[in-house]
Amino acid sequence: MTTGDSPRTDTYILDGETSRRGYRMNKMFMSLRDSAARDRFLADEAAYCDAFGLAEGQKTAVLERDWQAMLDLGGSIFYVYKLAMMDGKSMQYLGGVFTGMTEEEFVAALRAGGRTDG
Repeated sequence: MTTGDSPRTDTYILDGETSRRGYRMNKMFMSLRDSAARDRFLADEAAYCDAFGLAEGQKTAVLERDWQAMLDLGGSIFYVYKLAMMDGKSMQYLGGVFTGMTEEEFVAALRAGGRTDG
């Protein structure tokens, strides 16, 4: 699913197959814990993705900040969030992206006791 599509209504599961598919991308995200790595990433994001051997779709998702595609391509939300933090995005922002809400709507839903789908 790409940005602009309907939000997922099922639960995202990071199973073994998905984890293997996203291994290089997740490894790259984890590297962003280091300030020098963040500097290298910001200097040339495409080259940084290439250095980790990301598949073309993964690289495109990272460069375009297509958060849903990153998950669909094997990203773990906990690792994807490292990139979001670099962009000044909160976990609530991502929650909104993944549920088709704005960040404010997502926060309001949390404060009201959470989302209900039925």
